[in-house]
Amino acid sequence: MSTMPPPPPAAPTPEPHPHLRPVPPVTPPLPGARLSARGLVKRFGPTTALAGVDLDVLPGESVAVMGPSGSGKSTLLHCLAGILVPDSGAVTLSGRGLHDLDERERSLVRRRQYGFVFQFGQLLAELPAVENVALAPMLLGTSRKEATELAARWLASLGLAGMEDRRPGELSGGQAQRVAVARALITGPEVVFADEPTGALDQATGTDVMRILTETTRLAGASLVVVTHDAGVAAWCDRRVEVRDGRVVADVRQQAAR
Repeated sequence: MSTMPPPPPAAPTPEPHPHLRPVPPVTPPLPGARLSARGLVKRFGPTTALAGVDLDVLPGESVAVMGPSGSGKSTLLHCLAGILVPDSGAVTLSGRGLHDLDERERSLVRRRQYGFVFQFGQLLAELPAVENVALAPMLLGTSRKEATELAARWLASLGLAGMEDRRPGELSGGQAQRVAVARALITGPEVVFADEPTGALDQATGTDVMRILTETTRLAGASLVVVTHDAGVAAWCDRRVEVRDGRVVADVRQQAAR
């Protein structure tokens, strides 16, 4: 009597291509969060820079986003800031979805509700410090006189009284970053983004800038998102979020340096 041959072994399930990994399910934003990201995916050609990132930032909270080069941390900052539009997912600021806005509206959000501090300051070389700071409120319709007076008060509060008329080339690196902090906060933003804010400074000056940045944003009631590869910089923040291969792999609350 003949017997049936055994069935062939099942084919192994192929591993997903690293650039086409499945995206985890989206969870709702954290109640009370000022800034939220849910399911952020961003691809550049065949490369997945963000692969389903969730992040919440509370009012007045400081968050350090860490990761090696190519991890996706800068892309995450650009999506949170409305500079890049994610391929899928959503960013909400105080309950308002940035994905619902056109480029002009996102630009207004960046002017009114966001502040920025960059690695090299990005100050206008031809303008003195007070005008670099005053420019932000002037772009929102504040008179030149009022904006200049407000800028001078901000510079004085950051230890730069008497340096209002100095141009960026006449300031030290730490002084220039203080000007950048004043410019970021003068419009009363809800969130300040700092991209490697101490990357061009020596350690002592960088420590001073991080102390000023975290203290001033906290006193102003603004949330702070810092992108850095430096654990010493991250130590100044309330939380440390680590990004690898476009995903959040750690989210740790810590006692911030003071």
